[in-house]
Amino acid sequence: MHEELENFERNHVRDLVEPPPNRRPIGTKWVFKNKQGEDGMVVRNKARLVAQGFCEKEGIDYEETFAPVARLEAIRILLAFAASKGFKLQQMDVKSAFLNGFKEEEVYVRQPPGFESARFPDRLYKLRKALYGLKQAPRAWYAWLKSFLLKSGFVMGSVDKTLFLLSRGGDTLIVQIYVDDIIFGGSSHALIKQDLEGTFAHQAKYTRDILKKFNMGDSKPMTTPMSTNTTLDADEDGEAVDQKEFRGMIGSLLYLTATRPDIQFAVCLCARYQASPSTSHRQAVKPIFRYLKFTPELGLWYSLGSSFSLKGFSDADHAGCRIDCKSTSGTCQLLGTSLVSWSSRKQASVSLSTTEAEYIAATSCCSQLLWMKATLSDFGLRFGKIPLLVDSTSAISVAKNPVLHSRTKHIDVIGWRCVDNALIKGEIESQWIGLIALLV
Repeated sequence: MHEELENFERNHVRDLVEPPPNRRPIGTKWVFKNKQGEDGMVVRNKARLVAQGFCEKEGIDYEETFAPVARLEAIRILLAFAASKGFKLQQMDVKSAFLNGFKEEEVYVRQPPGFESARFPDRLYKLRKALYGLKQAPRAWYAWLKSFLLKSGFVMGSVDKTLFLLSRGGDTLIVQIYVDDIIFGGSSHALIKQDLEGTFAHQAKYTRDILKKFNMGDSKPMTTPMSTNTTLDADEDGEAVDQKEFRGMIGSLLYLTATRPDIQFAVCLCARYQASPSTSHRQAVKPIFRYLKFTPELGLWYSLGSSFSLKGFSDADHAGCRIDCKSTSGTCQLLGTSLVSWSSRKQASVSLSTTEAEYIAATSCCSQLLWMKATLSDFGLRFGKIPLLVDSTSAISVAKNPVLHSRTKHIDVIGWRCVDNALIKGEIESQWIGLIALLV
């Protein structure tokens, strides 16, 4: 606690002042946390003084609160790019990051509990800088860090505002911001002293933690996360299970999909039934945990010097949901052999045919490819026609030609013409890929 208050003094965060008239102060509280290492052992006890931001009034205590956060795909793109180019990578966590950000509004907070001034116990602290818990704190921190990087010669990405690049001679330094965590990589040993043969992103410790949390650590391992003949519906007559526990299981698994695309479909399928889970739904989730017991060390590997071509795959079922007959889209995008983006999502509308379902899935994949292409332009990379591989020749025909059959004539009016426009502009090239190739 004393260390935290020393950070306040070091960063000149506050001034002790008389309470202003007609101004309601914001409370403060202490938050305690044990910081663990990769082995699960406690490496540090932390105490953080936070403001009770829920008491803030919009227009008085704060105005704007938005701060950009890097997408997970953007981080994976950086990892893949760094591995491909042989860049050296490091990660850092900025200590007391939010205490560096200058805020625009006048904010008054109460003195820390247990550390009130003996001479002026009724005075308030007027904040010079942001404080953890304030709604505008992330925005203030990002604004300060962005200003610092730009003054240091970095150039901000035109698409991803959390990406900054610095060119010095023939070398490049890349910085990716995720709140107060920073990943940076460079082409020069003088810029970053680290040598890697590749990058392996995994969540092995987290996997073991959730297995233990949900009492699945001693379960029998399975080789797949879900049986191919698994079907789920609302099961209104089934026995209800603890909704909080079920949602906790789904939430924990969704977090794990950041590095485990192999469980994406199974988790997203089970996630549809969080509102009213029954025994059958919980039984469908358990095989996912049993599969994780079998494969806790799996993750994403980005190898050194790998090729860096961009391509995407899309697929869809037709009327797979037994409740509303909506289809499910599945897409993935690769940079060379590095998987950097994937999704499994139920479509927003009912498809009248397999062609329409496949076309909508291809559209989703196309939009992601175009975003990745724009993002990679900040890395100095240019692409010609990007291969979009689809296993439906009819969907490709609809994209390439204005076909107006009875079950496809309406597609144009529901906003799915992204693929057509990209084909016309020469940004992508749709190709057919067989089922066997998809399974390899």
